Amino acid sequence: FRLPSTRSLFGRELPALRNADWLVAPAMDLVEKDKEYEITVELPRIDEKNVEIKLANRILTLKGEKKEEKEEKDNDYYLSERRYGSFQRSFQLPEGVDADKIDATFAKGVLTVKLPKTAEAQKAEK
Repeated sequence: FRLPSTRSLFGRELPALRNADWLVAPAMDLVEKDKEYEITVELPRIDEKNVEIKLANRILTLKGEKKEEKEEKDNDYYLSERRYGSFQRSFQLPEGVDADKIDATFAKGVLTVKLPKTAEAQKAEK
């Protein structure tokens, strides 16, 4: 059994519409370290300008949108595909996070958000 999107069209095999790197929900890791929490999100082929990070009422929201258009022309065929997808994840900040010092970086398709702990929160751990 093959999905309709992978059947041949006029004797040509079409690429699958669902590639492994086209998942709408990105892979995320949340790690607690001694002095901070760190969220890492894999966002392959998403442009930094299409990623939004917002903090409101101690809720951190990560949003992103992926747009991809592909066009192939040959002597005997024309292929045009458009793919769109978006995601949104929200996290309630734990007590002891210094919201004024949250930092985010985006490099090579990976978003890293660092949530530093307050000095009091670091002392409370044993």
